Amino acid sequence: MSGACGRVLVVDDNKVIRHLIRVNLELEGFEVVTAADGVECLDLVHRVCPDVITLDVAMPRLDGLQTATRLRSDPRTRHLPVAVISACTPYEVDSGVAAGVDAFLAKPFEPSELVRLVRQLTDRGDPPSVDGRHGAGRAESAAG
Repeated sequence: MSGACGRVLVVDDNKVIRHLIRVNLELEGFEVVTAADGVECLDLVHRVCPDVITLDVAMPRLDGLQTATRLRSDPRTRHLPVAVISACTPYEVDSGVAAGVDAFLAKPFEPSELVRLVRQLTDRGDPPSVDGRHGAGRAESAAG
């Protein structure tokens, strides 16, 4: 695949969720690389050079919020758009905002919401929300 729409690094410990996200994004023309946890994400990110990273929160070895913090602390990945795809509890949203997460998508999600969010992050105009509106805040939640 050429990655004409962009390359997405999908990070989730659940193989079924990784596959679901991959299929939905590939059908829309994205190139998708997957990782099973934050450690694998940090190992892959410099080799695959993604345009967007999606992170689950609850993962073994290194969770999504810790991974986002590490991505933001590295000058090479500091500006990469990062979206959390998780339950999006108030704690996850607050912690994600503090870690520099750009957007949130609550599980379960509609495939069209996933594609819209990733497309907006790839285009990277104003910080996107899941409903397609642009907001003043850095991060917005689909949960509420």
